[in-house]
Amino acid sequence: MSSFAQKESIPIYEENEHSEADLDNQLIFNATDSQNEEGSQHEESTSTTDEETDPQNRSYVQYLDGSSMSESQCDSVRKMVKGKSFGDCSQIRIQMKTQMGEKPFPCKECDTSFSDASNLKRHMRTHTGEKPFSCKVCYRSFSQISHLKRHMRTHTGEKPFSCEEYCDKSFRHICDLKRHMRTHTGEKPFSCKECDKSFSQMSSLKRHMRTQTGEKPFSCKECDISFSCVSGLKTHMRIHTGEKPFPCKECDTSCSQVFELKRHMRTHTGEKPFTCKECAKGFSQISHVKRHMKIHTGKKRFSSKE
Repeated sequence: MSSFAQKESIPIYEENEHSEADLDNQLIFNATDSQNEEGSQHEESTSTTDEETDPQNRSYVQYLDGSSMSESQCDSVRKMVKGKSFGDCSQIRIQMKTQMGEKPFPCKECDTSFSDASNLKRHMRTHTGEKPFSCKVCYRSFSQISHLKRHMRTHTGEKPFSCEEYCDKSFRHICDLKRHMRTHTGEKPFSCKECDKSFSQMSSLKRHMRTQTGEKPFSCKECDISFSCVSGLKTHMRIHTGEKPFPCKECDTSCSQVFELKRHMRTHTGEKPFTCKECAKGFSQISHVKRHMKIHTGKKRFSSKE
């Protein structure tokens, strides 16, 4: 059978997480079949190694001999391939392409290229909007099987990622655990290019950057006020809705903002954290201190006139 005929008979795989990679490698291993035919007509020398006589490995060695990889890279891949199954080799093939920087699968819609067909297929769904993986509980659909698996934890309540080193908290997603870990380690990997501040979360950096640019992308639909962060808009909207979600535990008063509740609570506790620098008198609110200070500034003006 000719090499062309063999390529024509390649089976069509049903899509799953590995099928695209397997199909890619099936194309490589077609060369193996033709070599097997030649091998039946011309006996190999008895000095050949197990690695060379293994049809799968031989096709890889031939591929490597014609590749642009260095000799050390070729040797490394030969060691990986030796004794491996077809499925293992398919993953090695992808790894080879990644190491070489080879990306032979370009997207026709944009400039992105990929090292294997499966990644290209996944990427294409960002253009087509295809979502072939559906949740059987709520019928929500996803473009990737990994996204569906992650979503399913909202139904099962599963939290497989635990903060074992510092506390007993668990999380549904690995990214949430990584974010949480920074509260323990103090790591702040996101730095502002305009100043020397660093942040533990990217969202915090983005919010900070708006203080540099003056950008206020969150606008109130009721009036013309805009805000640099969504939390500021949410707080502002309570002026229009009349919502007061922060109730006092001591009385029936409710407040629209946390700081208002804290200020109100001092009427119950008697706390006076704001002190006058002139006479050491204490006040429950900063506005009361400012009003009080006029007594001292007025006296000083009067004294200077005398």
